[in-house]
This record gives sequence, structure tokens and C-alpha cells, in this order.
Amino acid sequence: MKYVKASRYQLVLFTLLVVGQMLIASRSVSAKPALGKKWSSEDLVSMAKIDHSAFSQLLQKYVDSDGYVDYKSWRASKIDRNALRSYLAHLSQADPNRRTNKNALIAFWINAYNAVTLEGILQVYPTTSIRNHTAKVFGFNIWKDLPLLVGNRQYSLNDIEHEILRKQGEPRVHFAIVCASISCPRLLNSAYQAKTLDEQLTLNAKDFFSRSGNFRADSRQRTIYLSSILDWFSSDFGRSQSAKLKYLAPYLPKSAQTLAANPQTRVKYLEYNWNLNDQSRKR
Repeated sequence: MKYVKASRYQLVLFTLLVVGQMLIASRSVSAKPALGKKWSSEDLVSMAKIDHSAFSQLLQKYVDSDGYVDYKSWRASKIDRNALRSYLAHLSQADPNRRTNKNALIAFWINAYNAVTLEGILQVYPTTSIRNHTAKVFGFNIWKDLPLLVGNRQYSLNDIEHEILRKQGEPRVHFAIVCASISCPRLLNSAYQAKTLDEQLTLNAKDFFSRSGNFRADSRQRTIYLSSILDWFSSDFGRSQSAKLKYLAPYLPKSAQTLAANPQTRVKYLEYNWNLNDQSRKR
């Protein structure tokens, strides 16, 4: 038998083909069934008509004033696990193509993001961090592989954050969506509502910067230390450092607002704590 030596080009093509097939197979295996429910087109409604009260009741029961979640008790309650799934099914009834007011849209997607994240964590609990479930190449990635049906279209957490919420021109959403980690914004123990959205976003933004894990100011060193969220999504808050600090100033502690307005002030970013916002691990 005569053997033909493969060229380097052929070997590269073969390797790429194998890796591509592995990635496709891995993604199809790791992806979970979409959350929510498929509704007929006749039953779809405006986002403004979605009732978030059931989600508020669950948050009030399992989330404390610091945004830590009693995952253990929630996971143990069959009734409340089903209640969260029922709320997700209700979210599915919204028609994303139907016109609605901006506040209703933002409140809807913030609640959807937080509810899907909670459901995702409850499915894998006990766990120590959401990062245990965000595989970059092979395996399950909660941000990509746990979609929610809305108007019979699937939306991943990444879709909700980057393709919808960040495009609304409301940077404070970064202080409202919660990735189940200690350095995340506080998870409010009530759902976001269109009528109170501005008040809720302001409240949580001020709370965010009141916590030393998210913000510190050193006037002697003329240095402000910000959460890494302000680094990752820097462009959402302003084109320059001075523009960003000007935007943030109303939400910073009063003692730091003068420092934030000083053009000589330096900005550094704090290390992000990805440990789970779990009441059982709260110190």
C-alpha cells in the first residue's frame, strides 16, 4: 500500500474541522432547554402588561437587604421553585416586537436577567461561584446556554445584557442586573417596575457605591477606586474619564464628589469577587 504524506495545509484544515465538530457537539450537549413557555401569537402581550408581583414575593422571601440569597431554602421549596418557573413562563408571554414604553421595557429585561440567573444558580446549587458554570470553550456556560423564551424567541443572558439593556442608553442598568456574585450590585428584594424604575435605579446605584468592595476614595493620594464593572463597560458611562466621573458623581458618597470632579484624580479598579452571593456564606 502506498501512503501519501499530508501537507501542512491539509493537517491544519483537518484539525480545524475536528475542533469545529467538537465545539458544535459540546455546545449542543451543554445547552439546556429554554426556560419559559411557548405561547400562541394571539396570547402575546405588551411588556407593560407583564405582572412582576410574583417575582417580588419570591425576592422578599429569599433575598435580604444586602442582596444575599437564601439559595438553600429556595432550592428545598418545591412550591417556590415552581413559582419562579411560572414567573419565567409569564415573562415568555411578552411580545418584544410590540411597542411599549421604555421604562416597562427596561424593567422587564432587568427582571428577566435576574430571574434567569437565579434559576440557573438554583439548578446547580450548591455551588461557590457562577464562574464554575461559565465554560469558555467546552461545556455549559450559564450566560450563553440557559436561554429564556420571550415571544417565542430565545434570549440568553448575554443577549439580554449586551444586545438589549446596554443599548437603552441607561447606564444604571449595570447597577441592577446581578450575576449572583458578591461584587455584583445588590439584588433588590423586590422586582423592578416601570412606575418606580428611576427611583429604584437611583437607589441601587447609590447603594452600590456605598460599599467598600465597589468604591473607595483616597483624597490624599487623589485616587478613586472603582468596581471593575466601570472598567469592563467604561464606554457606557462616558467617552473620557472626566465624563465618566461626572456621570457617576450624583451616586457617589458626598465626601467623594469633590475628588471625582478634580481632573487630577486618578482612577484604579478593584478586584472583582466572584464568590456566590449566598446567605449561608455571608460573613
